[in-house]
Amino acid sequence: MIDESAIRQRFEALAPVLDERGLRRLAAAEATAAGRGGVSAVMRATGLARSTIGRGLGELRAGQIQDVDRVRRPGGGRKPLSEMDASLLDDLRSLVEPATRGDPQSPLLWTCKSLRKLAASLRGMGHRIGRTLVGELLHELDYSLQANRKTREDRTMRSRRAIPLHQ
Repeated sequence: MIDESAIRQRFEALAPVLDERGLRRLAAAEATAAGRGGVSAVMRATGLARSTIGRGLGELRAGQIQDVDRVRRPGGGRKPLSEMDASLLDDLRSLVEPATRGDPQSPLLWTCKSLRKLAASLRGMGHRIGRTLVGELLHELDYSLQANRKTREDRTMRSRRAIPLHQ
């Protein structure tokens, strides 16, 4: 008889500190240790899919980790929005160019428009985009998100002292 509550206890204790690969390998080790019916018991105890446990078993059989820096295979994840929406960068350029500032000889450019306003304008054009992505795209287009710093006035305000009219 397989003690699923013990498996669940060990899994819940280690889950917060493990990444996806670690969780897969832990589940696979538990299934191997349980013997016949171990995969089903681990599935019930942890809530992981059978395919995930199977992938972990394959990794354990292989013995070594192929790519230590990666948890998932290369190519996974969402494609960049600028790659999926061909007109996005062109529309952003058309919004930014009239308000572009900077020295023509210098590669540093900046815009007077805020990220919030640019995102709202792009959404008005039919793009699904937020402020964060607008900032990243502007950075790709070599725009700085920093404006010139205002100069501070003299704290003593000597230049504003009252000058008597009648002496």
